[in-house]
Amino acid sequence: MQKRTLLFLLSFLFYIISIAETAIPKREFRGAWLHVIGQTQWMNKSVSQQKQYIEEQIGLLQEAGCNAVIFQVRPTADALYKSELESWSSWLTGKRGKAPSEDWDPMLYAIEEAHKRGMEFHAWLNPYRVTSNAKEVLPQNHLYNKEPHRFVKFNGQIFFDPAYQENRDFICAVVKDIVSRYDVDGIHIDDYFYPYPANGKKFEADDSSYKKFGNGMERKSWRRHNVDLLIKQLHETIKNEKEWVRFGVSPFGIWRNKNSDPRGSNSNGLQNYDDLYADVLLWAENKWVDYLAPQLYWTLDMKAAPSRHLAKWWSDNANGVDIYIGQDVQRTMTNADPGNQDTNELDTKVRLSRSLPNVKGNIWWHGYWVTDNLNGVADSLAMKHQRTIALPPAYGNINDIPVEVTNLKVINDNNRLFLTWDKEKERNEKKATDPVRYVVYQFFPDEEINIEDSEAIIAVTPYNAVLVEDSADGPSAEGSTFIVTTLDRMNRESKGTVIKKQ
Repeated sequence: MQKRTLLFLLSFLFYIISIAETAIPKREFRGAWLHVIGQTQWMNKSVSQQKQYIEEQIGLLQEAGCNAVIFQVRPTADALYKSELESWSSWLTGKRGKAPSEDWDPMLYAIEEAHKRGMEFHAWLNPYRVTSNAKEVLPQNHLYNKEPHRFVKFNGQIFFDPAYQENRDFICAVVKDIVSRYDVDGIHIDDYFYPYPANGKKFEADDSSYKKFGNGMERKSWRRHNVDLLIKQLHETIKNEKEWVRFGVSPFGIWRNKNSDPRGSNSNGLQNYDDLYADVLLWAENKWVDYLAPQLYWTLDMKAAPSRHLAKWWSDNANGVDIYIGQDVQRTMTNADPGNQDTNELDTKVRLSRSLPNVKGNIWWHGYWVTDNLNGVADSLAMKHQRTIALPPAYGNINDIPVEVTNLKVINDNNRLFLTWDKEKERNEKKATDPVRYVVYQFFPDEEINIEDSEAIIAVTPYNAVLVEDSADGPSAEGSTFIVTTLDRMNRESKGTVIKKQ
């Protein structure tokens, strides 16, 4: 019994030491993808159950230390929100075009649930995909049935043809509609540009549009140019509407292999540039995107695509935009890491991401594996890797900061202590520097006051009050120094307002 007790104490001590040695940044993007396509649980729920499900999923992500939700709102040229441009998604209601049984807006509800927790909301769209399988039936009034020449078919699916300016205009109109009507923090598109090769065949279904628009350009270059035009136009559409809304792309994890291009990575897999016609590096060079989230879903040392090497490659080729690594939760948590003497790869992948200068966070694929605590992933994130509250990376001119908090007070309400402050009045005309969230720091007596210390953050909230001591079970705030700052729409932080509890 004594031996078992000693082993437990030693393992617990090792765990405490490992936590202490793990530097957790104050600024870090911690996202999770919540997809709807293929998720039949959505359509099998009532509206009240769907609302509860959204609230539950976002709440569990917050408990795991995430600060951003990437929610799929347009999986197949359809809508999980009120739209006059596209029909309701079958993944929500069971039939494309069928409205929910009650008057509600899933995206609006998800935005509110994220924001009230101090989390960001990024609206995730697939730009070109119209159907997910050959059995899908489109409504009679669908654009495909009106102008079929603007679409292509491949592997039993229908896609917008990237060659048509009318299609680029329509996709941008959908994005403009979302950005103008909803308080989103980001627009996020995934890795489906020209279709992936399927059944041993590459996409070759655009003969008609190539003859019409190719103008003698080499075909692969022409396809890349078509996608470039959409990315550029999307960037302009978003920034012209709201400069603070970030535009992110989550590409396949390999740009090009080194055997195709000396600038490429030490890998041997499918390539964005050659197979999907997505020149991701060009988009970063031209600042058409604010962040890239390459899908490094492989194990650390997989021969064809080692994520250990690819993470460094993306950091080295960031071209001034933030990199957030797309991490596959299932592979990460089910493959051992012998080099770290660990049963999974989570610790090494998180440490690696934090060691690379241009990698500013991780996005977990998929979020349901996190909320289901697959192999203890949520516990590990909450207790170790994401145990502190992190602020998302800031954007824009660092000299443009929001106003400071005013009238900061400590209030005793029924023996419960609250911090309160005045909240800025909302203006009709929104600006990038509007305070939208507040950061609360607590420093105990004799503790060094340093707001760059992530351990000191006790809350990020859109409200102007926070509980700092509950007499029932909370620690005493006596003698503590509190600092409250504001965050604007681009996550820039104000100077701190200080109060000490005597």
